[in-house]
Amino acid sequence: MTQPFPFSAIVGQHDMKRAMILTAIDPGLGGVLVFGDRGTGKSTAVRALAALLPPIRQVAGCPVNSERLEDCPDWATIADQTLTERPTPVVDLPLGVTEDRVTGALDIERALTRGEKAFEPGLLARANRGYLYVDEVNLLEDHIVDLLLDVAQSGVNIVEREGLSVRHPARFVLVGSGNPEEGELRPQLLDRFGLSVEVRSPTEIEERVEVIRRRSAFETDNRAFMEHWGAEDARERAAILAARDALPRTETPEAVLTDCARLSIALGTDGLRGELTLLRAARAMAAYEGAGQITPDHLRAVAPLALSHRLRRDPLDEAGSGARVTRAVTEVLG
Repeated sequence: MTQPFPFSAIVGQHDMKRAMILTAIDPGLGGVLVFGDRGTGKSTAVRALAALLPPIRQVAGCPVNSERLEDCPDWATIADQTLTERPTPVVDLPLGVTEDRVTGALDIERALTRGEKAFEPGLLARANRGYLYVDEVNLLEDHIVDLLLDVAQSGVNIVEREGLSVRHPARFVLVGSGNPEEGELRPQLLDRFGLSVEVRSPTEIEERVEVIRRRSAFETDNRAFMEHWGAEDARERAAILAARDALPRTETPEAVLTDCARLSIALGTDGLRGELTLLRAARAMAAYEGAGQITPDHLRAVAPLALSHRLRRDPLDEAGSGARVTRAVTEVLG
């Protein structure tokens, strides 16, 4: 089977790759929303992320990818209790999916053949400790959106139906992609994404030629292509691991907290989630760069990712949200 396109080989789209790297360093950021033109590598980047990320250690037979046997849910029958490593799970949530498929439901086969009432885990169980990817997230049905909001907030999936009462951990990074021409995202779900990115088709001839060149090499000489870019992915993986290790030791000066609050006030964002996400993203960025503490430069780098999708619409301001954030960063941070 052909391997996914390497993450490091994606041409351009620096903001998209940066956002995904930051969520790999700190999954608590809450996910990434990638909106933009068709054919700009949104899906490719998510698939490539799975191959880039370090593997997770889990109980082999655990349906929710638990790291320790004592963490496996009571309802699960663990046939294989050995510890093993597996790639970080990236689970697709397709449009039109049923609620039972997402949350899990009664195992009909066991109920009919053995007369046993057993739970069949859903997509949320498989995505625990990994990524849940929704393509065309703006077209997702409302009741599935509501379900994702509840689980994303609590980190626990609770199923109570058909005589079942089951709960299990469901902590995942939500990655959504879509085309804004096909509909807007509900504000409640939009706010749950920690970072957002707008991607556009490249306009430079050289960049478009390089996209074609790399894709052609991937398809015609896959082995040599993967050897080269696999080494680049390995270096990126090592950098992510080093940043994860450094993250708890990265200091936050008091002035940075003030700058986060000033930025949010200047932009008129609702609530406190904006500055909290901005701070976490800046800390992850500082750890990735090997800095001992957060600086205003780190805030400048991540502010458009953390704040642009949280702005109120201003009919008197024709500038896009990204431009408004950049303008506020210049005014507040200099």
